[in-house]
Amino acid sequence: MRYRIGVTSCTLSIPLFLVACNQPSGSEQGLDSAVERVSSTSTSACDQLIGLKLPNTTITIATTVADGSFVQPTPPLPFAQSPGYENLPAFCRVAATVSPVADSEIKFEVWLPAEGWNGKFMGTGNGQLRGTIFYWNMVDPLQRGYAVANTDRGHEGEGSDWSFAIGHPEKLIDYSYRAVHEMTVKSRAIIEAFYGHEAQYAYWSGCSAGGQQGLAAAQRFPDDYDGIIAGAGSGDWVTLTTTPILIEQVLTDPEAPLPREKLPMIREAAVAACDAADGVADRVVAHPHQCPFDPGVLQCSRGDTSSCLTAAEVDAVRRIYRGPMNPRTGEIVSPGPSPGSELAWAAFTPEGVRLAANFYRDVIFNDPDWNVFDLDFDADVAHARELQGDVLIEPDLQAFMRRGGKLILWHGWTDGVVPARATVKYFEAVSNSVGTDAAYENMRLFMVPGVDHCGGGEGTFAFDAVMTLEQWVEQGTAPERIIASRPLEGGRVRTRPLCPHPKVATYKGQGDTDDAVNFECRE
Repeated sequence: MRYRIGVTSCTLSIPLFLVACNQPSGSEQGLDSAVERVSSTSTSACDQLIGLKLPNTTITIATTVADGSFVQPTPPLPFAQSPGYENLPAFCRVAATVSPVADSEIKFEVWLPAEGWNGKFMGTGNGQLRGTIFYWNMVDPLQRGYAVANTDRGHEGEGSDWSFAIGHPEKLIDYSYRAVHEMTVKSRAIIEAFYGHEAQYAYWSGCSAGGQQGLAAAQRFPDDYDGIIAGAGSGDWVTLTTTPILIEQVLTDPEAPLPREKLPMIREAAVAACDAADGVADRVVAHPHQCPFDPGVLQCSRGDTSSCLTAAEVDAVRRIYRGPMNPRTGEIVSPGPSPGSELAWAAFTPEGVRLAANFYRDVIFNDPDWNVFDLDFDADVAHARELQGDVLIEPDLQAFMRRGGKLILWHGWTDGVVPARATVKYFEAVSNSVGTDAAYENMRLFMVPGVDHCGGGEGTFAFDAVMTLEQWVEQGTAPERIIASRPLEGGRVRTRPLCPHPKVATYKGQGDTDDAVNFECRE
């Protein structure tokens, strides 16, 4: 794509999606003098981007940000850690709004390194339903030398608030996939105008909702990204909201609720039952899908106490592990969470995370009086799938993989927010769709023992997926193991290999169990 400052070099009449203009690849001839002037100095180049004309787009900010001086223009999220803005290098900050169709207003930002651009672009993901630009997710890519972008997904709102979609089907489409595509295409045009040539590679990195965004991009716009990192986001909202609703039903049952204060006891029993199966007692369950833990071992023998479970509570915990079931067919509608995830279940209460319940209340039924006990896991789930068919995430990635796109999936086994087995299920569905050979050539799944939703937990949660993806896309080196780490007391560090599913890291039987060299990946 070639764009001028002030004048577009091509016009488009497609009303829904931006289509790239055909240009000779690899040639910088034909760049007009305006773009050459923009490329002369980084400051003037950035300032002049305010006049860049792109279809359906208004650039609202184009300014150079000095080293370490960026100030986030939106309030920090309550759970956010220090974003490290003081360590950012100088960059050109571009903010824009794109409205591809009526009732669509997608805001995004792209940050362009003033010096040391690595020639690549990275799109970054969001979390929950939050309608805001996730500035903190742009920090690491910029520090690596990437031109990096993020979008508000076409709306404003809090993490569990679906109200933006009520009566606004175009905004639901923006949220589901169109905002990321528009951000990607427009950002790459801005990059070319600023640097004078296109980005050589394009990558996506996201977790949770950001993982979903990456999978939607791979499915619907296979040419947008060369490589995608999708963490803890496999599946569509219809699938992923049913398990939290089941958990909320169990925890808030008016006749026999599962007490939240008993969740730590259940977790400790699960870890004790499964921890040493990999040969190392470290409070990390290496492969919980093979864990034999049955909460029946906690059933009270002499009345209900805080240290045991009643028969009804045992049954409730079993139902959560199993996942919601269609009462007519016996089909498991969505996988349940794995042993070790129990503490996170407490989030799914009326005063906690209402994302799942609000999805059915607002998007599916548009009924303010609806509550989780109204959900029919047969008819209502089928209705939701039919109603949301145009925005569901499907496992058909043939076009993405045919062009050589690489996909790294990862998920923490103790994730109690998005069930880890949902990613395993998605991985298997993609393999069935594209064929095992294509799947092996272009996709890897890394299940991370002891790691919670998008990080944390007692497992080795720190690893460099970006470098791994770069080596795969650019050098053809497929990842057969990734070294992950976590800090320990006294300044020590534990390292473990992450293995491509279905392999698991297994202790060789001798040597330091905190050193990855003493583990190997086995089936």
